[in-house]
Amino acid sequence: MSFDWAAAGILLAVAVGVVVVTFVVTLLVARAVGKHSVVDVTWGLGFVLIAVSAYVTSGLLGVGNGTVRLVALLLPVIWGLRLAIYIGWRNHGKGEDPRYSEMLGDDHAPGAITWTVVRKVYLTQAGVQLVVVLPVLAAMVRTSTVSVLLVLGALVWLVGFFFESVGDAQLARFKANPDNKGKVLDSGLWRYTRHPNYFGDFCVWWGIFLVAVGHPAGLVTVVGPALMSYLLIGVTGKELTEKGMSDRPGYAEYVERTSGFFPLPPGSAPARAT
Repeated sequence: MSFDWAAAGILLAVAVGVVVVTFVVTLLVARAVGKHSVVDVTWGLGFVLIAVSAYVTSGLLGVGNGTVRLVALLLPVIWGLRLAIYIGWRNHGKGEDPRYSEMLGDDHAPGAITWTVVRKVYLTQAGVQLVVVLPVLAAMVRTSTVSVLLVLGALVWLVGFFFESVGDAQLARFKANPDNKGKVLDSGLWRYTRHPNYFGDFCVWWGIFLVAVGHPAGLVTVVGPALMSYLLIGVTGKELTEKGMSDRPGYAEYVERTSGFFPLPPGSAPARAT
């Protein structure tokens, strides 16, 4: 087994360049269309662009294992494209996201470029993206194929992709019915976890990490899925969503019987504790 540190450094440099260009272009598009919520689409597309550039660059350098590189390309690309398409569809025809409107305040026009928005949205997302994508870069430059980890990683990713895509579809269908306005979705995957989409995201990135750890050097990229897990569970995912849902009728009862993150049988004691 070997790990090409020099090639990994080149891939990281390329990834930095891709991220900078992607978010600068997104900032200009946001200004042109008058809303910063376009960056939510860029989040998924950014991972696609990094994965493709890493695959092409590693191929030009002649490093890595062909099978591992292909898997490390497909997993983030499929995930990122689905997410970008879904968010783009969900946000189509809507105005600015309230989060970004609050950052701008009343003194700035929609889509205005301010240091607050650049720092809290664009620079933050760009930095997080570079950390989270590290397992993809590591997988591109290792020469070995550890079949067990490769298959296990793909299976964990598949579980995550199922939860995230099906959970999003169930939520979209629920919201499309006017009779459900103000109600709480507690059927389908939402019976077993209050956040199947975030749990799915969690599994996707831990699965990709497993693909990368066929060489011990890949272990350092654990910071990627660890950061994503922290954000999903404790910052911008679960916590932020539940804060906005807390005063909805029936939500307290839903919390009492449904697991907060990891899927568990409804009404179980561990579910209520999470």
